[in-house]
Amino acid sequence: MKRKILIIDDDIDLCVLLERFLTSKGYDVEYAHSGKKGLNRFRTGGIDVVICDYRLGDMDGKEVLRGIKAERADAIVLIITGYSDIKTAVDVIKAGAFDYITKPLIPDEVINVLTKSLSGSPEPVADFTIKPKEKPSITESGPNDQEFLQGRDAATQELYSQIALVAPTQYSVILYGESGTGKEVIARTIHNQSSRNKKPFVALDCGTISRELAGSELFGHMKGSFTGALADKEGLFEIASGGTLFLDEVANLSPEVQASLLRVIQERFVKRVGGNNAIPVDIRIIVASNENLQSACRKGKFREDLYHRFNEFSINLPPLRKRRADIPLFAQFFLAKTNKELQRDIDGFEPEVMEKFLQYNWPGNLREFRNVVRRAVLLTKNGMIRKEVLPWEIMYPGEIMYPDGTDPNIQTTSVIKPALAEEKPTDLKNTATKAEYDMIMQVLREVNFNKTKAAAILRIDRKTLYNKIRNFESSK
Repeated sequence: MKRKILIIDDDIDLCVLLERFLTSKGYDVEYAHSGKKGLNRFRTGGIDVVICDYRLGDMDGKEVLRGIKAERADAIVLIITGYSDIKTAVDVIKAGAFDYITKPLIPDEVINVLTKSLSGSPEPVADFTIKPKEKPSITESGPNDQEFLQGRDAATQELYSQIALVAPTQYSVILYGESGTGKEVIARTIHNQSSRNKKPFVALDCGTISRELAGSELFGHMKGSFTGALADKEGLFEIASGGTLFLDEVANLSPEVQASLLRVIQERFVKRVGGNNAIPVDIRIIVASNENLQSACRKGKFREDLYHRFNEFSINLPPLRKRRADIPLFAQFFLAKTNKELQRDIDGFEPEVMEKFLQYNWPGNLREFRNVVRRAVLLTKNGMIRKEVLPWEIMYPGEIMYPDGTDPNIQTTSVIKPALAEEKPTDLKNTATKAEYDMIMQVLREVNFNKTKAAAILRIDRKTLYNKIRNFESSK
């Protein structure tokens, strides 16, 4: 008899993908798009395992978990959480969840956790040690086996020689690098190669928390210490004790939090907001910044004494444009992972596509590269990935586009119409050109400025479409 799985998630696409995947593995799957509907379905009976997203539109995963446990205490519930949200994972395990699954969902991880939950194994101990599948490291292994890839470019090899040097020590490390270069990946790699690898790795993006909540996030708080503090809360220093705390974009911390952070590093204990007890912590700190922290010190934006505490060792992560020898390797790596994710069988890349990859400067680095490959696989039905599915910025580098796809070099018809009427009111050739241009712009707006779709509707090739637009602009 097939096991019945109930998925509770307000992301319809995710529900459909999970349903197809789990059905292919022999499970009977249903899904609900809200916590309330999910609870109602569970109460009708027959559900073996519930997979529930923590963040739902009408309630959070912990509320759903409590409702399910009130109905059936031995119910098996798996919670989907954010990739680095260790606090949430702690809370749901304590509340009775069997285990948690991190986003982005990895098919093998989903199956492993699901199999474990149905095997009759005792509930896992909530020590939140970083397991290889949950917090994978960068390795040289094949793309089907690992979450990340090291690369072979000379700049990459130099980077990893520095990692191998500093990882076994207890040094604090500063990582410098552009957005998307993988600073959190490198921090996790240092952790995994250290003697602390059996203890938690906890990451915090300092740019995403407000000044008011930063102290509570880092150091914890006591119930009633401020409005909204409804219960005692562990801070990230306590959660990560024995392991590694990674602070991304550390320069965004306020001067007050910087001062508290310096005190904790010096004294090796924390006091929760509103509390008096000193809680000892043993922690290694790795920080990252897009901005040079020494320069930030000179500008008065960052404490110099805190900078020197962090700066026991620093590593500069090379951008992808400085490690072009890795581009073909990562292209195949991301392709293999996306094929597995989408259950596709795309063969590879046309030579023109790889040439475009090698020519492009990749301002978003590996994050952008991964997203481009995932988009290309989604748009390719079979065979090889062709250049037609690449984004505008890669096909035509140097031509700036607005986020909605609009070309800033093209004025709208509402702007140019009066000018044309005044300059050449009786010019037949100009009137015909303008009418042609108006039609092109109308079609472009209808397809959200997708040039490929517009060219197909107008029954011209894309090169002709671009030439007509540019010729019109140059004639104004």
